Amino acid sequence: MGIITILWEKWREFLRDFSKITLAALIAPLMYLIVFGWGIRTTMNGQPYLYYLIPGVVSLTTMNGSFSAIAQNLNVQRLYEKAFDQVIISPTPLWQFIVGQVLAGALRGLYSAGIILLLILPIHTGLVFNWQSVVILFLNGAVFAGLSIVVSFLAKNHADVPRFSNYIIMPMSYLCNTFFSTSAIPHGAREVIAALPLSQTSSMIRAIATGEPADFRGILILLVYLLVFIVAGLYFVYKKENL
Repeated sequence: MGIITILWEKWREFLRDFSKITLAALIAPLMYLIVFGWGIRTTMNGQPYLYYLIPGVVSLTTMNGSFSAIAQNLNVQRLYEKAFDQVIISPTPLWQFIVGQVLAGALRGLYSAGIILLLILPIHTGLVFNWQSVVILFLNGAVFAGLSIVVSFLAKNHADVPRFSNYIIMPMSYLCNTFFSTSAIPHGAREVIAALPLSQTSSMIRAIATGEPADFRGILILLVYLLVFIVAGLYFVYKKENL
């Protein structure tokens, strides 16, 4: 019941700010596609670079959409509105609160990705996005929603969340197999970047989109990240409960 309550709250928030959420989800990916796809005309593996770019942009859109949907709101609720104290004293099990936030963030990321897919539909690229793509994108969104919960508890003030986004989220947006292959990165750094969740997501989504064999071991890696972030989120929640 607690999970449904959280999802309902996020749904009402989504309806209230529908135009703002949609526009925010559209602007940055659209700029990526225009600047890197149409503005800088080049090819990769004998195909237009735009075909390589689209799966990466779709992947990073789920990351950004899921992270931003939870991190800022939860941080404000915890530090300034003190609304989280009401959650603690309510009959809602705290684990359901965490799971509800993760699911809501994942759905928001999936919505953001859907906007981009609708945007590129008239281009007729021949790229394939199927139910496997949806599962992977949803899981990627869940991972970064879980990360956003951890960040919101680690943040000491309102400015800490944007700082974390600048230090971690933005570099991942550019480095994790989104705009160029990680094979061009020197050894050592390449392996670290390839192990990041967005790299795994981009690789699987691109393989599915182009009809190449996908390494679905990446799903296990995403599940490990998700489990770690959920456990960390639960730790912070129950720690606050026991203060």
